[in-house]
Amino acid sequence: MSTIENKYDDGFNVPNQTWGIFLISVLGLLLETLFIRWIGTEIRIFAYLQNTILVACFLGLGLGAFTSSKQILLRQSLIPMVILLLLMAIPATRSLLGGISEKLSVFSDLNIFYAEAVTDPKAMAVNLTLGLLMTLGALILIVDIFVPLGRILGRLMNTHPNPIWAYSINIFGSILGTWSFVLLSFFYQPPFIWFLVVGGLLAFFITWSNRNQKLNFALLSAALVLSWFAGQVPGSMQVIWSPYQKLVVRPTLPTEVGTYAIDVNNVGYQGMVDLSDAHFAADPKNFPPEIKGMTQYEIPLLLHPNPKKVLLVGAGSGNDAAGAIRQGAESITAVEIDPAIISIGRELHPEKPYSSPTVRVVNDDARSFFATTKDKYDVIVFGLLDSHTTTALTNARLDHYVYTLESLTQARKLLNDGGVMVLSFQPQKPFITIRLRKMIRQVFNEEPLVFRVPYSTYEWGGVMFVAGDLRAVQQQFNNNPRLDAYIKRLQQENPIPQKRNAAIITDDWPYLYLEAPSIPILYYFLIGLMVLIFFISYKRWQAAGNISGVDRSFWHFFFLGAAFLLLEVQNISKASVALGNTWQVNVVIISSILIMALLANLIAYKFPKLHLIPIYIGLITVCLMLYFIDLARFGFLPYFTKAMIVGLLTSLPMLFSGIVFIRSFAVAKEKGNVLGANLIGALVGALLQSITFITGIKALLLIVAGFYLLSLITMLNSQKRLNS
Repeated sequence: MSTIENKYDDGFNVPNQTWGIFLISVLGLLLETLFIRWIGTEIRIFAYLQNTILVACFLGLGLGAFTSSKQILLRQSLIPMVILLLLMAIPATRSLLGGISEKLSVFSDLNIFYAEAVTDPKAMAVNLTLGLLMTLGALILIVDIFVPLGRILGRLMNTHPNPIWAYSINIFGSILGTWSFVLLSFFYQPPFIWFLVVGGLLAFFITWSNRNQKLNFALLSAALVLSWFAGQVPGSMQVIWSPYQKLVVRPTLPTEVGTYAIDVNNVGYQGMVDLSDAHFAADPKNFPPEIKGMTQYEIPLLLHPNPKKVLLVGAGSGNDAAGAIRQGAESITAVEIDPAIISIGRELHPEKPYSSPTVRVVNDDARSFFATTKDKYDVIVFGLLDSHTTTALTNARLDHYVYTLESLTQARKLLNDGGVMVLSFQPQKPFITIRLRKMIRQVFNEEPLVFRVPYSTYEWGGVMFVAGDLRAVQQQFNNNPRLDAYIKRLQQENPIPQKRNAAIITDDWPYLYLEAPSIPILYYFLIGLMVLIFFISYKRWQAAGNISGVDRSFWHFFFLGAAFLLLEVQNISKASVALGNTWQVNVVIISSILIMALLANLIAYKFPKLHLIPIYIGLITVCLMLYFIDLARFGFLPYFTKAMIVGLLTSLPMLFSGIVFIRSFAVAKEKGNVLGANLIGALVGALLQSITFITGIKALLLIVAGFYLLSLITMLNSQKRLNS
């Protein structure tokens, strides 16, 4: 491929357009997934609202594609990157930005762990204003980083002589960029390595820019140095970036649980505690003798007359497994989703429960394990599974699908006759306790036993729900008056709320932390903030002449982009039910999209005159068909088999929509503009994710079908206008 035609007077020349498209696509998606993960970790509010970062990335890329005819200056991307990394590298400013989470937690309808309890209206207003201003600054920096990258992509797509081949390379590069970050996360690589890979890709484009090369390389070097400091945590023993979250291992404070603490995304989450006989006897001040053998890690087994076989889900670093060992369980299955937490438990837990021959450790999602195991258990224990992060691109947190009605029903089927299920949870709001109680009552057809265990230096605490054979449980109380008296005392000292209603959560509406189907108030503020950022960036990046002249073809690509993003959200959500809420789900869905998109390009290339009306009919029909398919029914199959089936079914609409897109893209005059329209549509789709709070996951398919119908109407209107 020849060098790009240099009709732009900015000294930017890519020697090979195809390779340029490939590299900028890899860079764009790698950087996008990097920021979603990194910013969502260091500024916890975005762990709950990841689509906000996604919207900022799409806005930057979209504005860049729209303004691809304007000057490309890489320093305009590198300077905001250096500023953002500098803010994260200095502990004081990193802490200040991390405090955005507390500032924006003033609304009670969005449950954020460790939120500040602010009731004074003036203080709430001040917190909200400061939080939004800091969020505004952070998001504008992210938008600015992506605009020059979007300009490069738009310019290369505009001038490439073969649009179908160019778009195929764009897809392949985008997927490879996403895979690259998945692999970096799989191998626990820290931010310094992430930015090192980004720097290697940026170096190509700095070299291809004939102006300010020394300045750009200096800025890139500064970014790499700062990324190392940004990954350091003073006072920590280990900092581990697992496939799911940032884990910091440190010694505990005197008031904390255990010997070592694990912080998740910069807040306290787990403590590894030694409750062995010797440790209890050696420290009676912190480990009162009267509680020996009756901590929350041992109570579940005390409620069963002969707990030989035990299942622990959300096993963490090993406290529950150690408790089961102390109570004499013969077979313990410990299920934990995060492999890094398992490794920490193996290495540092003082009782070494994961080294016991009675313990089988399974690295899997609880829901996936429920669907695939053929074993049955005397006692099933749900550990403290409350999550601090969402899954990729969705509003669902990692633990959401573990607590749905369908999940609890699956768990009940795994109980032996006379079995007992104990669910522990640390509810931040009373309605969560009421919801869990109501759901367990519906699954077991009986009111569960409920009591709250307080936080102390020897246990994390939380509300415990006991269900199953409650007659056997009562007999255990009769046989163990000490246990009976302790549970009754806990019930008296910490009464559990009962008189409040709360909607039951299902796989279609899995939002454990929302009291009712509604969009949290904070989302409206953030949508308003994104609109403000759009207009600020619209003016700063001189997009007025490009966006103001949009026509019907703009809306055609806009609706295709919105539908695509919402469909991807729906795919990941539905796949999580069948495959488990693990990082592998992203690989399955992304791989499926890649195959379907490339197959669509091949079909469009082989059959250039294929009529699009039948394709649209097939597209909308498939969306409606998927509405009625319950992917959870495939959960029992071997992983590879169900991954193939789920990946095929969820990505099938991508085949039809891919044909529509590439056929329209191939004949578009300004490739950068229509690519920008597609990205702006995806931006709106990301903002619209919040409608799942009201409509549920399944209903997204109906909305997606509606967007595709609108894209058909705008395409026909555009063709009619051209013909006339």
